[in-house]
Amino acid sequence: ICYILSATSCLYAEDKVVAVVNNEIITQKDLFDFLGFIRMQYSREFKGKVLEEKVQAMKQDLLQRLIEDRLILQQAKNDKVIIEPSRVKAKINEIKKRYALESEFENDLSKQGLVQADLENKIREQMLMYAVVEQKVRAKVIIRPDEITNFYNQNKGQFLKSEERQLTVIVLDDESLAKAVSYQMRQGEKLADLAVKYPFTVDKLSAWKGEDLRKEIDEAVFSLGLGEVSAPVKIDEKYYVFKLENIIASRQLDLAQAQDKIQAYLFEKKLQEGLTKWLDELKKLAYIKITGN
Repeated sequence: ICYILSATSCLYAEDKVVAVVNNEIITQKDLFDFLGFIRMQYSREFKGKVLEEKVQAMKQDLLQRLIEDRLILQQAKNDKVIIEPSRVKAKINEIKKRYALESEFENDLSKQGLVQADLENKIREQMLMYAVVEQKVRAKVIIRPDEITNFYNQNKGQFLKSEERQLTVIVLDDESLAKAVSYQMRQGEKLADLAVKYPFTVDKLSAWKGEDLRKEIDEAVFSLGLGEVSAPVKIDEKYYVFKLENIIASRQLDLAQAQDKIQAYLFEKKLQEGLTKWLDELKKLAYIKITGN
């Protein structure tokens, strides 16, 4: 936003105080920098519209997030938590490995209005916050065996294993060859014999009913009868032919099969509840004033 303002206006906008947390301030620049950091993190996994949706979702609660982060960092300071510089450096090096060139890394930082020192500071803060939350909240979360059993008994419907389809997948570069392979397989030709005549690769695939498959794959796979072969399906620049080898019916998972999933769910639930309670206690003891954003 600042680039459309004059230099003086931009400086004022970035330095505007939007909140006070105890004896520290949060400025408009802090908001801009945090959004840039989040965008850079998300940009390695998401692109275009999806990336913007992720950033906008974060933006809605951004000030509250920064206030909570500041409270946690103040707690880390009070507890004299220390992060070794080597850990921050190792994380920076890990991030740099995602880029082919150092200049690409620097350009990505620049796009978000950041320099490497900003990134190092954000990473150090994340490590400090994680260490404090680990000590104050996460280490105190306990999931008892009877809690897992009770959850399973009360929610058995959540632990149905969907129908599984086991397939052979033939991958080709040319549509006409893919049609030929598909036709000849439906006529009873063996895959080993076809491999002598046509250039393709073969893979195995398991697909589950209700799984988040691409629409064209889902339609092809779940319309097949046992032993049937699909018409070629184009995905990006490749052509895929599917043969259904086996169907494993939907079935109920027993407690032993479901317990890891239940453990993870209950742990995350208790962690979030504990974190919210702890942050609420910090807020009650803190001086917090929101001046505008």
